[in-house]
Amino acid sequence: MPDVLSQNAIDDLLKSISGGADISAIANQIDENAKLKVYDFKRPDKFSKDQLRAIQMIHESFARQMTTVLSTLIRSIISAEVASVEQLAYEEFVNYMVQPTVIGMIEMHPFEGSMLIEINPALVFTMIDRMLGGKGTFTGNVRELTDIEKTVIERVIMRILELLEDSWSTVVDVRFRFESMESNPFFVQICSPSDMVLVVIMKLRVSDVEGMVSLCFPYFLIEPIMDRLSSQQWFASTSHKADDEIRGWLNNSVMQVKMPLAMELGHTVLSLSDVYALQVGDVIKLDELKDSEIDVRVGNQIRFKARPGTLNGHMAVELTKVLSQDMPTIEPEDGKGDK
Repeated sequence: MPDVLSQNAIDDLLKSISGGADISAIANQIDENAKLKVYDFKRPDKFSKDQLRAIQMIHESFARQMTTVLSTLIRSIISAEVASVEQLAYEEFVNYMVQPTVIGMIEMHPFEGSMLIEINPALVFTMIDRMLGGKGTFTGNVRELTDIEKTVIERVIMRILELLEDSWSTVVDVRFRFESMESNPFFVQICSPSDMVLVVIMKLRVSDVEGMVSLCFPYFLIEPIMDRLSSQQWFASTSHKADDEIRGWLNNSVMQVKMPLAMELGHTVLSLSDVYALQVGDVIKLDELKDSEIDVRVGNQIRFKARPGTLNGHMAVELTKVLSQDMPTIEPEDGKGDK
């Protein structure tokens, strides 16, 4: 049975009901193999499939950056991937977390409210061991972090938030700010238990230890940007961002290109026999005076005027005028050359 009835089917159904037909008999006409969709009114879907797809693509980009950046920070081989993107009640998300764990409360500017990042304790202790010079082993003993360990893992969370900002920038300009750290999930309340939240679960492997990193966004926090969360919007934004990055790279590359720079003291015309007759000590008369400004060529174009002199025993020129870049190329006159 199709999800949307045609107008003829609707008319037939209304006629049957108005004629006193048994509704149960009408229902029996439905194909027994038809797929029925279960809808829980206590947990209404807040995000469409297209929005969930866009959110997944945002965090897939985030996972790729984590693989590179955290490998350098933690000095260990790291792999990250998006395991799932789900919408569920906040109470269910809290019950899903182990205790004790590592939960970072994150402010999401310019929106009013906080999101959560939860890192599996096995990953946390492995990261801390690596960053403090160990081999990155996890004994399996889960406990609350010491003050020093909190400082170390806070550094990791801050770096993760920078990468998260960069990934979300393809859709919206947002700033993530670390607020506090908790170990008991029942002490963290960013919304009411029945409110819907978006949970992005990422699978992270550090050395030989694998665990989950969960990002929890309350619906009311993302609601102002719901219209921007679409796969088409994400592709358009990433394409524009890629163009900007390529343009910046090309600009930096062009600025490093070496150009020939030549100072022209003047010109003269000599016959070929006079050139062959030149000896050391001969003086060649040019068409410029010694106090005249000379031309400075960049490539084959005159771009500057300058005055010749010396600096620290070396020949040099002092630029006196910058010519317009729109000036046409000026070539030496026929028969004249630089001397």
